[in-house]
Amino acid sequence: MTKAQDFTKIMQDMVGAFPVDTSAFEGAFKNSAALGDKMSKVALAAAEKSNEISTKWTKETLEKLSAVSAVKEEPADYSKAMTDFASSTAELAAENLAAFAEVAKKVQAETVELMLSAGKEMSEETSAAVKKATADVSKAAKAATK
Repeated sequence: MTKAQDFTKIMQDMVGAFPVDTSAFEGAFKNSAALGDKMSKVALAAAEKSNEISTKWTKETLEKLSAVSAVKEEPADYSKAMTDFASSTAELAAENLAAFAEVAKKVQAETVELMLSAGKEMSEETSAAVKKATADVSKAAKAATK
């Protein structure tokens, strides 16, 4: 009977002849985690600011609504109170929507800045990793042919 050849040693030798530098993978993981952290901070800051705007808007609306619900002397005063409330509510809406737009604009600018920075870093790291890998493979190939 024939005995099956054990390829374990052959595979170990082959893998050992072409070393893999895992520092590039580790660096990519760390950079990805750092980008995620920065993006999370941007998103959380925007959520916090949006919540502040929303809370302020609600509080101001409720304050103005109390004037509408108060008892009036004349029937015409109810109409005036509603008109005043509608007018002030429209002004509040315009102010607060503009504040939300500023938050969105800031988030967009920060996100673009982060993505451009990450792209530049990734490009530089990829270029360095490819150069190093090419040099390592060339060295390993030369050693294998000797």
